Order: sequence, then C-alpha cells, then structure tokens
Amino acid sequence: MATPSNPPSTSSSAEAPGERIEDVDVSAEMQGSFLEYAYSVIYSRALPDARDGLKPVQRRILYQMTEMGLRPDRGHVKSSRVVGDVMGKLHPHGDASIYDAMVRLTQDFMLRVPLIDGHGNFGSLDDGPAAPRYTEVRLDAAALAMTDGLDEDVVDLVPNYDNQFTQPSVLPAAFPNLLVNGASGIAVGMATNMAPHNLIEVIGAARHLIDYPDATLDDLMEFVPGPDLPTGGTIIGLAGIKDAYTGGRGAFKTRAKVSVESISARKMGLVVTELPYLVGPEKVIEKIKDGVNSKKISGVSDVTDLTDRKHGLRLVIGIKTGFSPDAVLEQLYRLTPLEDSFNINNVALVDGGPRTLGLRELLRVYVDHRLAVVTRRSQFRLARKKERLHLVDGLLVAILDIDEVIQVIRTSDDGEQARIRLIDVFDLSQVQAEYILELRLRRLTRFSRIELETERDQLHREIDELEAILADPARIRRVVSDELEATAERFGTPRRTLLTEARPSIATATSRSSRATPPDLQIADTPCRIYLSTTGRAIRVDLPEDGSELPAAKRRSKHDAILSTIDTTSRAEIGAVTNLGRLIRFTAVDLPSVPANSVQLAAGSRIGDYLAMANKKERVLGFVSLASETPIALGTAQGVVKRIAAGGYPSRPDFEIISLKPGDEVVGVAQGGEGDDLVFVTSDAQLLHFAASAVRPQGVAAGGMAGMNLGGKATVIFFGAVDPALDVVVATISGSSQVLPGTDPGRAKVSVFGEFPGKGRATGGVRAHSFLKGEDQLTLAWAGVSPVAVASDGAARELPETGARRDASGTPLEAPIGSIGTTL
Repeated sequence: MATPSNPPSTSSSAEAPGERIEDVDVSAEMQGSFLEYAYSVIYSRALPDARDGLKPVQRRILYQMTEMGLRPDRGHVKSSRVVGDVMGKLHPHGDASIYDAMVRLTQDFMLRVPLIDGHGNFGSLDDGPAAPRYTEVRLDAAALAMTDGLDEDVVDLVPNYDNQFTQPSVLPAAFPNLLVNGASGIAVGMATNMAPHNLIEVIGAARHLIDYPDATLDDLMEFVPGPDLPTGGTIIGLAGIKDAYTGGRGAFKTRAKVSVESISARKMGLVVTELPYLVGPEKVIEKIKDGVNSKKISGVSDVTDLTDRKHGLRLVIGIKTGFSPDAVLEQLYRLTPLEDSFNINNVALVDGGPRTLGLRELLRVYVDHRLAVVTRRSQFRLARKKERLHLVDGLLVAILDIDEVIQVIRTSDDGEQARIRLIDVFDLSQVQAEYILELRLRRLTRFSRIELETERDQLHREIDELEAILADPARIRRVVSDELEATAERFGTPRRTLLTEARPSIATATSRSSRATPPDLQIADTPCRIYLSTTGRAIRVDLPEDGSELPAAKRRSKHDAILSTIDTTSRAEIGAVTNLGRLIRFTAVDLPSVPANSVQLAAGSRIGDYLAMANKKERVLGFVSLASETPIALGTAQGVVKRIAAGGYPSRPDFEIISLKPGDEVVGVAQGGEGDDLVFVTSDAQLLHFAASAVRPQGVAAGGMAGMNLGGKATVIFFGAVDPALDVVVATISGSSQVLPGTDPGRAKVSVFGEFPGKGRATGGVRAHSFLKGEDQLTLAWAGVSPVAVASDGAARELPETGARRDASGTPLEAPIGSIGTTL
C-alpha cells in the first residue's frame, strides 16, 4: 500500500461523528503519567506514616479486623476472609499483597511487637507462609492499643476507593509503632529501611521529650541507645547508629550470639543461639558449606541445625581437632552471615510528604500526633458528657413533677402536641422533651431519681476535669505521658540485643602485607604435660617455652593422686592404654588446660568420656608416648609380662597391643628404660621385681611371656616400672574377700622398696604383707615415689609412715582408700 505524502488532517472536518483526536507531546505525557504513578506508590503503598508507623495496606488490615470484631478474646478466623473483606472494601489491589502485609504483622522475628495473632504456618526467615486458606488470624492486644479511640473522633475518616465506606487516615497509635517495629519499603526514587527498637526505651524517650520539649539527641539516646532486634544478636559499633539518629541515615553491624561449648568429650563446637536480623539458619548453613567446599573456611567439621519449638534456635558448628574455636569464629564472622550489616534509612510520610527523619524528629511527630489524639478525644468526651447531662437534667425535672407531666401527655392529641406542650410548660429543650416522651414508666421510681442525681453529680465532676484538661496544655501532655507509661508496663519486654563497640577481628588485625595469606586458625603446637588421676580424670598443663614452670610442690590439684604423667606437645599424638589391651591414639589439644604457673589445677575431664569409650568395663591405665624410643611394658592379672618394641605402631585410631588370654586383663602399663625394674604384686601378698632387660621387646600382635608364677586363685593387682636408684616405696593394704569393697578400711603399711629382694622372671616373688585373722587378700598395692592415697571420690586419705618391714601386717586405717598414686 502506498503511503500518502501528507499526514491525515486532525481538523474537525476529518473527524468521524463522536470522535475527538488531539495531538499530545509523548515526553510530556510520559512525565505526567510517571509522576502520577510515583505519587501513588509513595503516598498510597510503599512508605509508612510517621504518626502510626503503618503503610496504607497495614492500616486498612487492622481497621477492617477491628470492624469485624476479631478481638484477642474471640476465636481466630480464616485469613482468606480477612483478605477478602480488606480487598473488597478498602484496598483495591491484589490479595497476595494484602496477605503478605498481614503475614508480616504476625511474625515475631520481624516485628518487636507483633500486631496480629496468627494461628498456623506463617513462615520463617527461610520459608514462606502457608496459603491464606490454611491460616487463621485475630488481632493481638497491641493492635487494640493501636486502634483504641477510633469511635471517639480522634482521627479523620476519609472515603474508601469507591466512596461507599470510610476509613481512618491514620490510627490513634498508643505507642510509637514506627520506631518499635521498624519498616521497610521501596518506592519510586526513594526507599525506607528502619530498625526495630525496644518499646520501653522508646516510650521512655517520648515521655522525656514530652516533659522537656528542648531535649537534645544525646538526652534522648540515654533512653534509646540503639535498635533492639527481634532475633537478638549483638550490635557492634555505635557510630553508625548515632549518624542515623542524627540525620536519618546510617549503618551498623550485627553479629550472632555464639558460645564455645564442648559438644562431645573430645570435640569443641560453636553453638549459635541468636542470628542477625533477617538472617535465617539455612542461609548460614549454606554459606558455611560453600566456604568449606571452596577452601575459604577451614577448621569446620560439620554443621547441625538443632532448632525446635521448645528450645528455639540452636545451630551447632563442629570444630576440627587442633583448631582454635575463637579464630574459626572470627573467620565465620568475616565470610558468612553470622555477621551482617543493616543500613538505616528513616524515610516516612510527614504532613503528606516524604521526609528523612532522625530520632528526635520521629519522636516529635509521634508526640504531636498523640497530643492531637488526646485533645480530640477529650473534646469528644466533653461534648458527650454535656449531652448526657442535658438529658439527665430534663429527666430530673420530669420526675420532680411526674403527675403534671403525665397529665400533659394524656391531654395531648398526639406526640407532636405533647412534645410542644412539655417544652412550654416545663421550659425543656426539644431533645429533653423527646427523651421524656420515650421514657419507660419503670424509670420513674424513687431509686431512679437517686441514680439520676448521682449520675448528674458524676457528670459535673467529669465535665470539670475534661474542661480543665483542655484548658491547660500541660495537663494534656501529662495525660499522654501517663498513658504511654501504662502502655510500656503492659506491652514492654526486656532488651534482646546487646550493644557493644566494634572489636578487631583476626582479618583486620593482620598487616597489609599479610592479608593475602589466610590466618593460621590452628592451635599452636606448644609443650605441655598431661596428668591422669587415679580417679580417671585428665588435664593438660601448658608449659612455657622458657621452662619457667611452677614447682610441683607449690601446686595443688583436686585429684592429687596421679596415675600417669607424660610430657608431650598439645597437637602430638599420644596413646592411652586400657585394661582390655587396647591402645587409643589421641591428642590433648581439646583437654581442659591450665597455664604452667597455675597454683590450682581443675578437676579435668573424664578420660573415658574424652576418648568416647563405649564399653563401661574398659578403663585407661596410663599414657604412653608414641614418638619415644623407649619400649612400653605391660603386666596382666594372670602374670603375663610384655614389652612392645618402640615404633612400628599401626596407623589405626586404636589397636590391640597384646593378645590376651580368655579372662585376662591388663593391670598396669609403664614406659621405662632397660635399667628399670618391673614390679608385680599379687592379691595373696607376693611381690616380684626383676630387670626390664630380662623381657625381650615384641611386636603388637604378640601375647607376651610369663612374668610371675601365681599360686592358687591369686591374681596380679599391681604392675609397674620403677627406677631402683630413686626413693621407691611399696604400699599395701590388706582386707577380707568376705566383706563388701569399700566398707572395711583394712590395714596398710608402707615399706622401702630395697627391703624386697629381686628374683628372676617367671618366679613366685617374696612376701609383701602378713595377714591377720579375718584377712585373706591384698585389696590394694602400689610401688613408686611419693605415694598419695585418695578415696573413691578423690578425697585425700592418710597413709602410715614409711619404714615398715616388708612382711609386716600394717596398721589399721580410719577410712577406706580407693586408690594410690604419686604426687604432681
């Protein structure tokens, strides 16, 4: 088709009947349309009003639920019903936006004071809510405080979108909702993002501003030091908060609340109980896993989410052995949402226009709003009281001359004539005459007159009070302040978020040249000494590099009887030998530790729990060094002795180091040189010692060799290695096999080791204790230096003086002895 050379004419002659075509400038049309759209978004959708802190959709939801009577003392109703009523009467937008706004008003992890009581799945920080047909709602008590007074003309009512209903332009708002619950929204060319605060603190600042209108920002920050987030956490750095309170814009960092705990006997972990605002646990877990997979995060072994309804948030982050929990935590703060930023942008509508407000301005707008609400409420109540007083006065006139009133009414032709005659005869107003005509006869009793006179006096007092309030602005301010105080007492809760100044992290503490190298998160491999008590507890003493260790004579322990001691380093592997002939590899890095100069040693950790030994019959007999060239010596209850050649140990976490016969078990372990003596003591009071060199070292799979010949039903009750050059003593305790263990203290003696002659391996030994009448066994025996006796619970016990003959019978004990060991 050919294009005409001239454009079609727009004159009236070219127009079809009923049509009107105009030329418009496209840019001007687009500009005008965009401004109209922007105006609608800013004023009718995205930004909250600074007075009640609500967006239009939120305000309409609360108002419609109030009109529906969904009070806290009534049952829940389907969310779909509320959404439908709000959409049909007040909010001409989609149901999804209405339901999303309703959901936010129910979520206690979003709002500091939720306004709607929800029943059902209203979502979490990681998951969305259920559909509105599955959830139910009703107003929370705090919402009633927001809407209280709507029936007393405290705010202006405006038409809805189709002029069929009215709605409040703003809610009365009994507390500063905008500061307490915060707000977020994106408009055209602007946005708002406000943090929640503590209700008690905000009301305290508002009351201070009421009392002192010229209060400075510093004065108000004495009451409101910073945000109080619904999910708790820790705010670090207060400079950004001061900026936001001054000019309406600022930022702060929030950190999760994390504690370092023992999640198992041998494993430390980070337990997260509070997260930064708007951060969910699944997001944290995902970031940690991504960091571990990409090698950016080290030292984390696993992450477990133990969150439930009863205990709340509990996120457990396992720490690998040898890594410092504090260093790993700083790394997680830097690379995961365990530390997050919040940008404050206090934009709200004031007098119909958007403004960026600081703390003082926000409180000033709210206080002015409440002053206006209380003034209008007082004026409304005063008018109603005067109207009621006018009616009561008319009733009292009628009751005083009731016979004449009845006569006037009976002689009138109709109601209109009766009303006119009542006005003329009794000097009544038209309202009073109408009220008398509608009066029921039962109100004309003597008691009604008394009640009316009482009511009249009460109305006079209330009218005087309201007039006094309206006549004095200071009285109005006091009423507002008192009502705010009552609101704080009713809805206030303690602060959840800790405020603190920023602490340098390991990432920012390093020099510029070293930032390219990731910080070392592992615990330093420092010298230490491991103690095992006779009661089965272990503790680590960290030794200084310069060797300035506190002398053992000045140190005290809650478990002074030491069964085994080993010098090692914190990350070196050592072995724990058990009575079942098993050697368990472990490192002491996660054992409870004390510095070398500590006078008091803690109780330590149960070594069975630390090594996660499942068999309750298995117990640790001592520690050995896997790096030493000295062989390990073992003695069993059936008299078998074995020395394991140094080195060549299996790489498995645990392995057998002796092949035990059925019914046999290891009774002692030692790691000594060729010049040491190996010592056996039996239950029938026989002691045998011989040179360690008499036992040829064997491999771990061997079953050992004969160490001592046993008589009758005797068993070995002690095995150890001693250095004959030292002041070695032998302690023995006798008792009876016919009494319960621990009930009879028995008899004890301590003899010098030199009193016992040495004999060859696989012989019977010599007598170490003489039994008296009623005694038939040794219940305890020990050989070593500086003996210490304790009860079964670790309490100290006294031993006799050293020097008794080797075959003496001993002296009676005052209390039972559970075990014997050496001093620190």
